Amino acid sequence: MSEINLKGLATEASSNHNDLDKKSVRELLEGINSEDKTVPLAVEKALPQIEALVQQIVARMKKGGRLFYIGAGTSGRLGIVDASECPPTYGVPFDLVIGLIAGGDSAIRKAVENAEDDVNQAWIDISEYDPKPEDTVIGIAASGRTPYVIGGLKAANEAGLLTGCIVCNEGSAVAAAAQFPVEVVVGPEFVTGSTRMKSGTAQKLVLNMISTTVMIQLGRVRGNKMVDMQLSNEKLVERGIRMIMQEAQIEYDLAAKLLQEHGSVRKAVDAYNNK
Repeated sequence: MSEINLKGLATEASSNHNDLDKKSVRELLEGINSEDKTVPLAVEKALPQIEALVQQIVARMKKGGRLFYIGAGTSGRLGIVDASECPPTYGVPFDLVIGLIAGGDSAIRKAVENAEDDVNQAWIDISEYDPKPEDTVIGIAASGRTPYVIGGLKAANEAGLLTGCIVCNEGSAVAAAAQFPVEVVVGPEFVTGSTRMKSGTAQKLVLNMISTTVMIQLGRVRGNKMVDMQLSNEKLVERGIRMIMQEAQIEYDLAAKLLQEHGSVRKAVDAYNNK
């Protein structure tokens, strides 16, 4: 087995905190919190990169394109979480934002040995969805060197898709393979090399920004309300009623009746306003 060069990677740098095993619970919590505070500032520095990527995504999705996330381990799981939350939050089809993880769905709960090292598998996974030039592929990799992600981005480029990435090191191979890279350098982890911590938090923040901004730009939010959300439980139904009350300036019982009749906040408000 050949040696993997991790020298110079910010995500592999030694923690700023030593002797963790000798610290109290309070000291550990304070140390983790102090490191977490630095993450939003690192994301802020990457806002121009995020903006450039989102603008490109929106233009393609308005033409019928889809958004794919590809990643391994924690990065792959974060992409799946973001993708899976778009349909219930914004009422979009389940195949509009798609999260793919190295090793397949079984890797969501349990690590699959060597799955991230297959440079060809990501494009094989994407190909099951019949990718088209209007689609976008975002590779997520804290280290910026995951073969599964690099191979997927390169293949997507060759097929004419838009490519972006979210990485936590500068000058990475993943960033080099992406047309619109997003580099959020958060520095050493509290536990050296544990990129599910600050790096994972940074990736989650960026994913929130991308999907939320895209959905707003696609018209899936009215004012500041999720008017297309799925009404899949009592809490969400109650939230929907409150939205209708506020938007249409009507009483609870009428709002509840409208929601029951029309099945969505948007349709209920439109029906009332256009009567």
